[in-house]
Amino acid sequence: MGSRARARWAATGLGVFGLLCAVLGAVMILVVPSLMKQQVLKNVRIDPSSLSFNMWKEIPVPFYMSVYFFHVVNPSEVLKGEKPQVWERGPYVYREFRYKTNITFNDNDTVSFLEYRSFQFQPDKSHGSESDYIVMPNILVLTAASMMENKPMSLKVFLSLTFSTLGQRAFVNRTVGEFLWGYDDPLMNFINQYFPNALPVKGKFGLFSELNNTDSGLFTVFTGVKDFSKIHLVDKWKGLSKVNYWHSDQCNMINGTSGQMWAPFMTPESSLEFYSPDACRSMKLIYKEESVFEGIPTYRFVAPPTLFANGSVYPPNEGFCPCLDSGIQNVSSCRFGAPLFLSHPHFYNADPVLAEAVLGLHPDKKEHSLFLDIHPVTGIPMNCSVKLQLSLFMKAVKGIGQTGNINPVVMPLVWFEERGAMEGEPLHTFYMQLVLLPMVLHYGQYVLLALGCALLLVPVLYQLRSQEKCYLFWSTSKKGSKEQEATQAYSESLMTAPPKGTVLQEARL
Repeated sequence: MGSRARARWAATGLGVFGLLCAVLGAVMILVVPSLMKQQVLKNVRIDPSSLSFNMWKEIPVPFYMSVYFFHVVNPSEVLKGEKPQVWERGPYVYREFRYKTNITFNDNDTVSFLEYRSFQFQPDKSHGSESDYIVMPNILVLTAASMMENKPMSLKVFLSLTFSTLGQRAFVNRTVGEFLWGYDDPLMNFINQYFPNALPVKGKFGLFSELNNTDSGLFTVFTGVKDFSKIHLVDKWKGLSKVNYWHSDQCNMINGTSGQMWAPFMTPESSLEFYSPDACRSMKLIYKEESVFEGIPTYRFVAPPTLFANGSVYPPNEGFCPCLDSGIQNVSSCRFGAPLFLSHPHFYNADPVLAEAVLGLHPDKKEHSLFLDIHPVTGIPMNCSVKLQLSLFMKAVKGIGQTGNINPVVMPLVWFEERGAMEGEPLHTFYMQLVLLPMVLHYGQYVLLALGCALLLVPVLYQLRSQEKCYLFWSTSKKGSKEQEATQAYSESLMTAPPKGTVLQEARL
């Protein structure tokens, strides 16, 4: 086989290969998006065969809860009617462990489970120890005083005498560990002894005593196996489709997910909605911006300014009232009647009058706002920081001497941050299977199409080149033939022409 034939076969082979690449690339462009969607749906649904099931069952991300206390610097002056001054203490950091038990798959495409939480103190990450003493308002005394405000004077005097007998005051000096996880309180023991059903809490009293080694209530959520549109949405909590803490159907609704995973394929128009047992309500976060976490594209969601707004500022929140200043939510109806309020730390994003009423508060967007970074394709959180503050409304109650002349004030007690970020092997597995592989397929289809189109040009260019060579050869051959004919004709003319002298002689004649 000659060199020209080999070149022709090589060009034809490259053209065929290019055609195959182009066809494969075009088919991938049509098929890959659907395959990627199916792969994501298969791996994010709540199913033992899915990639994210073990992650959902027992969160592999190291979670930490950082607690900051507002130590009251001037309790005696507060009782005289002066403005309270606080000193922020902390953080006191705890490693938070979460795991699900009693996992039961139901026939209606839902799964029920209990999620337990436990906390371990982290001295190396903390600024202080659990034995640090903190001065804070006495929640039990001030709550009882608030509840008795409109009762007969005789009852209030009796309650005041009981406080004095039990050594109860408006402010208490306890350790960090006692405030968080509980301590034996004489008042609580007295109430439980003589009024057994008056309080829902038995034993020790602590701000987070009900969180450690306990579950957050039975959740029933949709798995997304049969109906993708409901994936991760809460069907019931403690058997309820809605709660009865608030004063409107909208506020009582249990919306969104359980707060760990959301539906995949998010857009900037998406929102993050979830039900929080700790806040006794559903919350909605809004999209802020695109970001990147450890090479993984994410959407950042933040709290809207209306999250804790009162009813006069944001009418849909009217059901959470009675309200005080905007920016704090009254949670007394789900906290046994205690005048407790939920807000952002340092009253960030609230009415400025709240922070101005307490010395030592410095609201700051960077330090006190919350966010969740979500991978939009899968709906799985990559990085989160949730910050909330618990405050107590306190004031003097006539007839109860322990309250002195306290001016009405929303007194911050603690604020806490729950944060976690995916790392290590879970992050590597997630990146490889749900980020890198889809990315390779996405760009690979266009590379194949471009390569195929380029290779298809090879036989075309070869054919054009061959035709050009043939034309040049034909032109050259034709020109050579004409020159040869002209030379031959000239030679013949020379042979047949008469001698020059003969011509002249004939001319003379």
